Amino acid sequence: MKRHELSDEQWALVEPLLPRPRTGRKSRDPRTMLNAMFWLLHTGAPWRDLPERFGPWKTMYNTFSRWRKAGVFQRILDALQIRLDREGHIDWNQWCIDGTHIRASRAAAGADKKVFGGIPKNPLTTHWAAAEAGLDRNSIWLSDKARGVLASLPQSM
Repeated sequence: MKRHELSDEQWALVEPLLPRPRTGRKSRDPRTMLNAMFWLLHTGAPWRDLPERFGPWKTMYNTFSRWRKAGVFQRILDALQIRLDREGHIDWNQWCIDGTHIRASRAAAGADKKVFGGIPKNPLTTHWAAAEAGLDRNSIWLSDKARGVLASLPQSM
């Protein structure tokens, strides 16, 4: 077994959850296709850099896209979560977020925040932020959503 590929035990769990091949041309081995997808996701390489042992990158991309749209990956995840929950391996009170996919602001990287007159530029500026800064409610631009909220508030704010 090569790195980033499914073991026989893992394959036995996932195989029944994959879609059956359609009629017509003989399809590629689903295990190879899934291993190609895992290799790509683990390495972060572009589709065109997929090793030749997995077959044409375009075929793998099309299969990945079709499976994603059909909800195959969600079904696999749901089935594995149900099994792990039954075995008592999931703590539903714990929430994890993969921080590598959360975009940080420029200021988080050390850049200066954009400010105008000492007040950060933000289209979602709330009425209370403007009032706290001593500005009239019409002195800053507000989004339509914020403007609707502002209109529903008493004039004393």
